Amino acid sequence: MAISILNNIPSLVAQNQLSITQNNLNKTLFQLSSGSRINTGADDAAGLAIANGLGANIAALDQSAQNANSGVGALQVADGSLAQVTTLLDRAITLATESSNGTVSDNQRSALQAEYVAIRAEIDRIGTTATFNGTSVFTASTTSIFLSDANSSSQITLTVGILATSGTGGLGLSTDISTQSTAQTALTQIDSAIASVAATRGTIGASINRLQAATNVINNQVQNLTSAEDGILAADISQVVGNLSRYSILDQTGIASLAQANSTQQNVLQLLR
Repeated sequence: MAISILNNIPSLVAQNQLSITQNNLNKTLFQLSSGSRINTGADDAAGLAIANGLGANIAALDQSAQNANSGVGALQVADGSLAQVTTLLDRAITLATESSNGTVSDNQRSALQAEYVAIRAEIDRIGTTATFNGTSVFTASTTSIFLSDANSSSQITLTVGILATSGTGGLGLSTDISTQSTAQTALTQIDSAIASVAATRGTIGASINRLQAATNVINNQVQNLTSAEDGILAADISQVVGNLSRYSILDQTGIASLAQANSTQQNVLQLLR
């Protein structure tokens, strides 16, 4: 083999291999410190695109679950308020039944009327003050719960407008039980109001169940998509640690080889002595 001093080919080979080793070592250290297999698009362009798409789906589903939970919260406020309305109506029917009795005096009916008026006022107050997140739960309009997974979307429409139109007026309650005849008329109206509230609470309960079922489905989707995303992005730590040991050793031997290759041409000087 001819001896040449123009180019140190072994040194170039050693430099090239050392550069490759150090790039792999840096990539391995990045994976180990971040816990992610893909840290740049160069690591796995296709995998990164898929993982980003999954991440967008997960973000949309997480927000959809929050939307559904907010809907459940609003409906639970409405249901709790209507439960109190039912209690008040039960008391109202007791008062109207008592006032309907022919043995009750006018003074007693006046007292019954005063309590009945207070009950109506409290139902009106509930209708106007029951709120969720600053918004009345008894509105005349419908409320839409938006659900999305970034690829498709849907809406669940809720209606809780039973107390929206003037509270007790919306329930069709009489304003008067001060006489025997008006009390008897009020009994029919109160019975109808109790049935209407019960029907509305049934509808609310069904909507709550629907939203909770939707939330369960969304949470299951999030779990599966997160698992898929993790499978693409997450670094296999045991493999990365093995690579770290491998490239660390190669880095040290590469540096030693480069030093040896650089010192080889020094032997040419021996020929000049």
